[in-house]
Amino acid sequence: MKIAIDCRMSGKSGIGRYLDGILPGMIETAGSENQFFLFGKRERLKIYQDKDGVEIEECGIKPFSFKDLYFFSHSIAKKINACDIFYSPYCNIPSGIHIPICTTIHDLVFLDMPIASLVGTHIRNMIYHYSVMRSAKIFTVSEFSASRIRTLLRCKKPIVVGYNALAKNLADFKKEQEKSSSLNQIILFVGNIKKHKGLQTLLPAFVLARRRGLNARLVIVGESKNFRSADKQFSDRLFDAQKTGDVQFTGCVSDEELYSLYQKARLLVQPSLYEGFGIPPLEALSFGTHVLISDIPVFREIYDGYPVSYFHAGDKEDLAAKLVPAFNSAKEPLPPLPQKYDFAATSALILKELSETILQKQTQ
Repeated sequence: MKIAIDCRMSGKSGIGRYLDGILPGMIETAGSENQFFLFGKRERLKIYQDKDGVEIEECGIKPFSFKDLYFFSHSIAKKINACDIFYSPYCNIPSGIHIPICTTIHDLVFLDMPIASLVGTHIRNMIYHYSVMRSAKIFTVSEFSASRIRTLLRCKKPIVVGYNALAKNLADFKKEQEKSSSLNQIILFVGNIKKHKGLQTLLPAFVLARRRGLNARLVIVGESKNFRSADKQFSDRLFDAQKTGDVQFTGCVSDEELYSLYQKARLLVQPSLYEGFGIPPLEALSFGTHVLISDIPVFREIYDGYPVSYFHAGDKEDLAAKLVPAFNSAKEPLPPLPQKYDFAATSALILKELSETILQKQTQ
């Protein structure tokens, strides 16, 4: 089986981390069982360049760009079409592909929540539907996302759930580091400033909890210049909290810096209103850091059986009330974590489904 894989998002957050997680397990089968054609940034893919059965092509065309959708590279499309199947870790499909296609839709946040303009939402809706129309199978990362794809996109195609998992370099980092016995007074938030991530709930809840005696500072992995609030009084309080050091925006950080923050933090808060999976709580738990998360359906699914605490999504009063006991409970060690999510298993599942798709097409 020869598989073409769109690797242009390698190295980026979110989808890029998912791609970089599943790719090693898939490439392990190169030369013996499978062959691969990978296109993207050669610098990101060079770790595979000496592997038998792997061909790499530089491609700087941005996913979802006009050129990608209508005037994709003829030479790259020709190499893709020489393969048995094309797999995309997202829902982008370059023009000029004529072989069977499988794509991944991680979530439908742009349809479920009004976080983009009407035009932006309409464009994404068309992209989602086009992905469903062209794909023999759809992959996703949770049963919650699978249910939304069936409902909102009226998808009748097979939907395969291949869960997200911890990155390999996280385990490598843990081998080189030891958990510090003296934790900092840090509450950590990891995510972007888009509405569905819930920062608009966390920030006022943190201010309330501080007034009630919470002795902690909030570290936000992100850029403060991107934060906007229509509440001027709250924005002023946030500015004051930044001046006193109660709230800190880290800016962009490396994986190693992020993992170090997980180690140092006493608590991670993930106040999301919507997710397709939500990886930061899993990463934090792996370092023994306690986690307080919103009670949205996907978190109930993914973190069932994990030692996490919940608060009512979007409720700043409930979050403020639970921040103090959750922060204090971080003094207690976590029990052993269940081993439910594994990129090796997800890679094997994807390969199996791709192989079955090829066989089905050949027999039609």
